[in-house]
Amino acid sequence: MNFQLTDEQLQIQKTVKEFAETKVLPTAIERDAKGEVLADGSWNMDNEPIMQEMANMGLIGLPYPKEYGATGGDYLSYIVAVEEISKVDGGLGISYSVSTSLYMGSVDNGGTEENKKAWIAPVAKSAFGAFGLTEPTAGSDVAGAITTAKKDGDKYILNGLKCFITNGPIATDLIVYALTAPELGPNKGMSAFHVTPGIDGFSIGNVHNKMGLKAALVGELVFENCAVDASQLLGTEGKGFGTAMNTLNGGRIGVGAQGLGIAEGAYEVARKYLMERQQFGKPLCKQQYIQFKMAELKIKIEAAKFMVYRAAMDKQEHRDYSISAAMAKYIGTNTAMEVTTEAVQMLGGNGYMKEYHVERMMRDAKITQIYEGTNEIQKLIISGTLFR
Repeated sequence: MNFQLTDEQLQIQKTVKEFAETKVLPTAIERDAKGEVLADGSWNMDNEPIMQEMANMGLIGLPYPKEYGATGGDYLSYIVAVEEISKVDGGLGISYSVSTSLYMGSVDNGGTEENKKAWIAPVAKSAFGAFGLTEPTAGSDVAGAITTAKKDGDKYILNGLKCFITNGPIATDLIVYALTAPELGPNKGMSAFHVTPGIDGFSIGNVHNKMGLKAALVGELVFENCAVDASQLLGTEGKGFGTAMNTLNGGRIGVGAQGLGIAEGAYEVARKYLMERQQFGKPLCKQQYIQFKMAELKIKIEAAKFMVYRAAMDKQEHRDYSISAAMAKYIGTNTAMEVTTEAVQMLGGNGYMKEYHVERMMRDAKITQIYEGTNEIQKLIISGTLFR
């Protein structure tokens, strides 16, 4: 088994690392502050220039074929890119991952050739896609979804509310899941639709004011007798649930990479600080407790990296990846939470200050254990295979 990146993957890693350090990191604190939703529900965060530059670099459509207007790279290269971006800005990392893993992943998993050629290229070029599955009644339990899409001639009439939708308020293209046959339940009665802003009956509801990931806009999608052309159906009617589940498996690898990147970023901030900070007449890194703690964290980061990369390779080489994706999501995000918490502690009072970044990283890390399937759900998925 070869754990080395190829020359091409190493070049992508180097390019994205340089971009993250020179273009993303200098404005990360500012974008985190601007991402605060104001009392009147408005916001002033604007990630568009950075995401557009990422699109111009071919990063948004990195793992999809050129014939669909994408980059034609491999899946592990994309995961490495998410990791590198997330080392300095987890919010930007999830905006990127949602556009690529969830929006494009839905189209790739469930769409016809015509769908793929029409709907992948625009986001590959313009950056923001969204995935409309979660509802107030349907989080971990997707069967609780109640948004409907009733066929009416050559239209589907959508009614319902989606929440916690990353990129939703600013997406140029969205894949929205709704029940076309509610009597059949979600397994057979859910379908997916391509939706664009500006159509009658579709609006943005609340933009969520979050603990972390403030550089990613997350909000509600409201459908009130929203007429969507039948041509905007993704793939085949009634196949939406399977498409959503397959897409979430890929998305979990992306979130695992996001968690891995956050952990690595916080670890590096702490490592440099511990070498410079003097206490009791010597650098903190000379304290054995600190050395042992950093060794423990490094081991956990490397274990998470191997699991995330393994899941990416399972997907890339068309092996079943549902379990490895669950494991990658679980270990990557738990490692992010542990490392960022320890980094804040190691920096002492400075760790609580925004200019040292680790408090932001800790806030960003927490949600990674929750979205795209809570880590409790990942244990449910994994344990379900153990006693057959």
